[in-house]
Amino acid sequence: MAAMAILTASDEAAVRKEFERLGPHPVKLTVFSQELIAGDLCRENEQLVGEVAGLSDRISVEVLNPAIDRERAAGYGVDLVPAIAVEGARDYGIRFFGIPSGYEFTNLIDSIIIASTGEPALAEETKTALAGLETSVHIQVFSTPT
Repeated sequence: MAAMAILTASDEAAVRKEFERLGPHPVKLTVFSQELIAGDLCRENEQLVGEVAGLSDRISVEVLNPAIDRERAAGYGVDLVPAIAVEGARDYGIRFFGIPSGYEFTNLIDSIIIASTGEPALAEETKTALAGLETSVHIQVFSTPT
């Protein structure tokens, strides 16, 4: 029996409208799943990503199991499941841990668009300030279900 769709018809229409802003680069969503660790959560995450990717022929999905694909998972810096790596013009280090639902869903869609354009939507002064950084910065944003 097929799983019930996560995205409603109105969700799909809104995402398609947002995807009109996709840039020139295709986007790859690498999903990290591990049935034995978080089966239901991983299946839901895979389904959500599949539904999103199905809304544009410019988005592809690859599913990896970090227990089997250890080297590739380590290369992405992923050690938790479920997780998603968003890559476009290059790998910008955009990672989602957990299922990006609720408010986080908008961030997933924005990340896909930014990865496809290769340009973050930042003010020039912010870009200048960031260019002045002399060391790498690791930013993590944590959210809780609402």
